[in-house]
Amino acid sequence: MEYGAHLPLIDFDGRGWPADSLMSFTDAARRLGYRWLTVNDHLIFQRPWLDGIVALASVIGVSGDMRLATTIALPVVRGPAALAKAASAVDILSGGRLVLGVGPGSSERDYDLVGVAFDERWAKFDESVRSVRAHLGSVDRDGVPVLPPRPDGIPIWVASWGSEAGLRRVARLGDGWLASAYNADPTQVAAGRERLGAELSRDGRTLDGFPCALDTMWTYVTDDDRERRTRLDELAAMLNRPAESLAGQLLVGPVDHCAAVVRAYADAGVDRLFIWPLADAERQLERFMREVVPAVGPS
Repeated sequence: MEYGAHLPLIDFDGRGWPADSLMSFTDAARRLGYRWLTVNDHLIFQRPWLDGIVALASVIGVSGDMRLATTIALPVVRGPAALAKAASAVDILSGGRLVLGVGPGSSERDYDLVGVAFDERWAKFDESVRSVRAHLGSVDRDGVPVLPPRPDGIPIWVASWGSEAGLRRVARLGDGWLASAYNADPTQVAAGRERLGAELSRDGRTLDGFPCALDTMWTYVTDDDRERRTRLDELAAMLNRPAESLAGQLLVGPVDHCAAVVRAYADAGVDRLFIWPLADAERQLERFMREVVPAVGPS
């Protein structure tokens, strides 16, 4: 299991973002041994939300050799040409460390903002992913690359909550699967891996070497049950989900609970897990890596 840290893009408490907060978070994650740095994508949300790609670009210089990933970016909302251009820039400036995670998104408000019909997102998404790939490898009429190419290409991972249609899309369009921690529990992820393996086999591919990463893993390690309940209630209100449905699959609670959840996802086939602290971001990075990871055991 490789661990990643999600940049604190959401202003949960109304304090905003001090100028050096993202760099400090990234430096802490690098020093603690996180192998990935990730960002998500919304134009509008229930809380103020920094632009993910801009935020990721801003911390390249302090990210060391960490892999960088969008988990996810929205090609239909952003436009495939603009997304390909931004992804290429991050990849070049980071020395080829980007994985481009993409998905249609689940927020109608993002689509309303750019004037795209939400109910057309699935058909437009398939088309847009193919267009992103084409833009990343395209040349102009004189044969000059439109975007500076990466020899092995930027990997594109496709997000799905685990439906049969979604996993067919992952197999058809993706170089990896991005599952969502608050939308799929370990049992659902394991079943999804089986379905994905069957879909990949139709193209002569296998699950071996096909990444399975878990994002939106909301995290708050605490031994205080009242604090645990408060964090879960706040998160449930933001996500419009019952708190009890989140409690068993997210890393909110004591070390032994968090370690058991990580083990369950690892047993389900997850090989990369990206945590997203709900508060006290750098302290939570440290608690997870120094207390939870050792309790998980060998991976």
